[in-house]
Amino acid sequence: MADSKRYVSKTELETHKKPDDLWISIQGKIYDVTQWSHHHPGGPLPLLNLAGQDATDAFIAYHPGIAWQYLDKFFTGYYLEGYFVSDISKDYRKLAVEFSKMGLFDKKGHGTCILLTIIALLFFTCVYGVLCCDKTWVHLCCGGLMGFLWIQSGWIGHDSGHYTVMSNKNLNRLAQLLTGNCLAGISMGWWKWTHNAHHIACNSLDFDPDLQHMPFFTVSSKFFNSITSAFYGRKLNFDSLTRLLVSYQHWTFYPVMCFARINLFAQSIILLLSKRKVPNKGQEICGILVFWTWYPLLVYFLPNWYERVMFVVVSFAVTGIQHVQFCLNHFSSSVYVGPPNGNDWFEKQTDGTLNILCSSWMDWFYGGLQFQVEHHLFPRLPRCHLRTISPFVKELCKKHNLAYNCASFWKANAMTIKTLKSAALQARVLTNAVPKNLVWEAVNTHG
Repeated sequence: MADSKRYVSKTELETHKKPDDLWISIQGKIYDVTQWSHHHPGGPLPLLNLAGQDATDAFIAYHPGIAWQYLDKFFTGYYLEGYFVSDISKDYRKLAVEFSKMGLFDKKGHGTCILLTIIALLFFTCVYGVLCCDKTWVHLCCGGLMGFLWIQSGWIGHDSGHYTVMSNKNLNRLAQLLTGNCLAGISMGWWKWTHNAHHIACNSLDFDPDLQHMPFFTVSSKFFNSITSAFYGRKLNFDSLTRLLVSYQHWTFYPVMCFARINLFAQSIILLLSKRKVPNKGQEICGILVFWTWYPLLVYFLPNWYERVMFVVVSFAVTGIQHVQFCLNHFSSSVYVGPPNGNDWFEKQTDGTLNILCSSWMDWFYGGLQFQVEHHLFPRLPRCHLRTISPFVKELCKKHNLAYNCASFWKANAMTIKTLKSAALQARVLTNAVPKNLVWEAVNTHG
């Protein structure tokens, strides 16, 4: 019996990767998601990054089983010609099915409620220490507790962005706004926008915003060619000022991380004030306003300017630990240039991530992201199960001769500094051809 199916070649599928003409393939079927991209909960960017190619593994990673029933409305009637599934993808999909049968995606434990209680206690302790005690050392300790509060609220915000940490979506959204916008001053809308792009294009120099930290840091000399960011839609100019800063980045890394939160504040405000479409933008703005009301007010109640400045510095420096943690997972891993490829999803996620070795009693410190490989492969999986699935992922990597990258916290720091130093030394070679008056040139650089 003749095959009545209509087929589209891989070459033809690749032509449908524009915002106004966006097709993807899932399990050999071709879907037109052009209109849906504007309503996609994860935003249009993940769809655009995987447009014109097979996106089955990414779809499995990010969507619960119930999402499959909604695909038919986008089916074009075409099938991908010569569609095949690699052995790695087959095993990855089997593993996802097994974890689903075990109920791991639904069992979230009580960690969120416990952590929210701890965050509330930390907040009221800080407020009490500032308002009801006149000891300088108590005020400085409160600043440290505030930084620790931001770290833990960051984990809640991260988890709630990947899966529902509360009993329903409305409570999940409330947890996001409280821990992200109101308590930490970071827009969850901004975080989702950047974080989804990071997961889809893990360690792509031009598609992953988590590697685009110019003018302060570059993890590869490929940035020296002024790469165009597909995420920001602009050229990342490697000018004289950037060369100067990058030349010493292995020395400035930790000091900059102490104040990296300022950048998150700025990015959140810039996004919310822009014309870009942000889901629940009114809620986002109100949450940020709440933060910029209580935090400056709390600082104001300190007795003098010395203590006010030190309170802010200490709170920023402590939460800087979390910013260092984020960098450890990816800065020293393999990088590439170009868009993500749906056909090597598993390989790209494992190759571009680094696990941090630690005992189970230290899991609270890393927020689950010490199992970065597992998190990138199964982002919807609650963090309380990441340690459980780790042996399965490790065995799958071993079966297919793929690296399962892991290092101790201290070794990961050393690896990150080594990566930064390597790029810094290469940047210094470039500075030899630059005029001596770098300050003048930096000020007069355009573009």
